Amino acid sequence: MNTSLPVEEVLGEITPLLPPSVEEAGTKKPRTPLPKGQLAIVMLLNLAEPITAYCIFPFINQLVAELDITGGDPRKVGYYAGMIESTFFAMEALFVFQWARLSDHIGRKPVLLIGVAGLCLSMLCFGLSKTFLGLVVSRSLVGLLNGNTGISKSMVGELTDETNIAQGFACLPIAWSVGSTVGPLIGGQLARPHDRWPNVFSHPFWLKYPYLLPCAASAAFSAFTFIMTAFFLKETLHKNRRPEPSACDESTPAHTPRDDGPPPLRKVLNRRVIISVANYAVLAMMEIGFIAMLPLFLATPIPLGGLGLAPPTIGFILGTFGMLNGAFQALFFAKLMDRLGPKYLYQQGLLTFIPLFLLFPVMSLYAKAYGVTGTLWALVILQQVLLVIMDTAYGAIFIFIRSSATNDRALGATNGVSQFIASVVRAIGPAASTSLFAASLQHNWLGGYGVYPIMVAATCVLFGVSSHLPRDMWPKEPEAEDTS
Repeated sequence: MNTSLPVEEVLGEITPLLPPSVEEAGTKKPRTPLPKGQLAIVMLLNLAEPITAYCIFPFINQLVAELDITGGDPRKVGYYAGMIESTFFAMEALFVFQWARLSDHIGRKPVLLIGVAGLCLSMLCFGLSKTFLGLVVSRSLVGLLNGNTGISKSMVGELTDETNIAQGFACLPIAWSVGSTVGPLIGGQLARPHDRWPNVFSHPFWLKYPYLLPCAASAAFSAFTFIMTAFFLKETLHKNRRPEPSACDESTPAHTPRDDGPPPLRKVLNRRVIISVANYAVLAMMEIGFIAMLPLFLATPIPLGGLGLAPPTIGFILGTFGMLNGAFQALFFAKLMDRLGPKYLYQQGLLTFIPLFLLFPVMSLYAKAYGVTGTLWALVILQQVLLVIMDTAYGAIFIFIRSSATNDRALGATNGVSQFIASVVRAIGPAASTSLFAASLQHNWLGGYGVYPIMVAATCVLFGVSSHLPRDMWPKEPEAEDTS
């Protein structure tokens, strides 16, 4: 929190997280130390999902082309690659809210263990799949079993208070950034190992399953995360299950709710939750559309409007974003939050999609005219830097979602709703953006570049949703209003 603000203003921003005693006292609490050990395990859990999600991106287009389902037309690869990428989010959308509600009843830890086990199993299945149907089913499996993203946010909310919530939620994008660095590097470097290291991977098995090694590596990390979680992660929900008077003493978290059970869904979906979730959906849709389009653009031959790069190079480019983003979030997110506030930070992140999408045709036209030169690589790096700036919007919207919950017993359901909606739009986003990319090439919309003004226009239209957010975190609202 910005210490230069008056005490009354600070309290007004964070009142939902303060106990009555502190509010009445009119004093500001000192910053609570973060529970670093527990947050480290939560970050491990948040590493596993981007590693498994981004691991396939460097080679997915080559894999689709090798399945011979495009009829030899490289312009159609985007349709099928987008379907595979969307399948995970479609299945997650169907089940993520049920997992979140279950975590409100049985605890966060058991559901997290199921999710990370699902990641491990599905990646092994993906690497062993030899048909398009097998790829779709394996990606569906991980979406069905995984509800960890929303639940891990609930745990961070329960492990922090109003004095350290920005620092706690800053850890989530850092973890995702590291995972989005490691995942593409694994996929790009370990795909088709018999081509890169023929003396080591000479067995016919690796010729039959050329993409198993990167999938197995990401599955091994999920298995390691499962073991660490099972032995060392402490349950956070039990802190809120006892409504006795002793639950409000100094030894318990300041945000202990008064009831002992999760509220019904109709009480969870108040106006501020709907507004926060709607903005999360906007950000998630634009981000996943860009992320799905990026490797497709990088892999598409230069005459067709891409850069014609190989999977190892694509993996390196995607990994660069993760390295830059992790460092930036760790060093600057909390400072930017204090200076700009969550609303302005979110809005500037959302507007960054405009130059992000416009750089695609600029790079394509340059590559057609001059080839892959140092100037082109400078443009690629510029796009990665802009992507890092965009990602600060996630930390801001997570804080809005956290403060929109009526109490901690509604936190799992609130994050479940947000993750459900995000999963729905993320199921649509990859298929939509890659299909628009393919359609632009097939039908020669604006010389093959028609997809980019469409995405820019979508960004401008959806930006209007952010106007309904408050300037700072949601203020406390009487529970009676939540039922309206």
